[in-house]
Amino acid sequence: MAREAEKARRGEPARIVAKMNSLVDPVVIRALYQASRAGVDVDLVVRGICCLRPGVPGVSDRIRVTSIVDRFLEHARLFVFGAGPDAECYLSSADWMPRNFHSRVEVLFPVEDPALRARLVEEVAGLALADDAKARRMETDGSYVRAADGGSVRSQEALLEAARRAGVAPSRPPVLRQIPSP
Repeated sequence: MAREAEKARRGEPARIVAKMNSLVDPVVIRALYQASRAGVDVDLVVRGICCLRPGVPGVSDRIRVTSIVDRFLEHARLFVFGAGPDAECYLSSADWMPRNFHSRVEVLFPVEDPALRARLVEEVAGLALADDAKARRMETDGSYVRAADGGSVRSQEALLEAARRAGVAPSRPPVLRQIPSP
């Protein structure tokens, strides 16, 4: 994060994209605020708890937070630092929470293959950021509003369709179906 902030201060393209379930670690939140103040564009996809407040003038005005709750309970944790084809991409088992940093054994590893890295950035992160069907955008006060466009991109369905086209997802309906609660 500090490296991206330094790049932004030099006028170079700088970006952070993170997809996780929870963001509560105060040290990480302060680092994201510092990156925003330095000019880094920050896009966060946080399904659950997010203690950061986006859009605060002079603090987090370059930070956007999206939450997507859809059919599948996702556990993907994807972190991208940088812009363009040289961006670093990491996958992890951990959310950005103190207990994950200090009390658990978690894994974070770089994705070194350029083709895989591009797919993760474009398909997983890109579709999540483009979602306007199930996405909610966090406001400065911590409330959420529906994505503006209202339904042309549903990230989970788009990923499922891509898996079907690649032959890795079943094309038939599941044997067990969701039943709406009364």
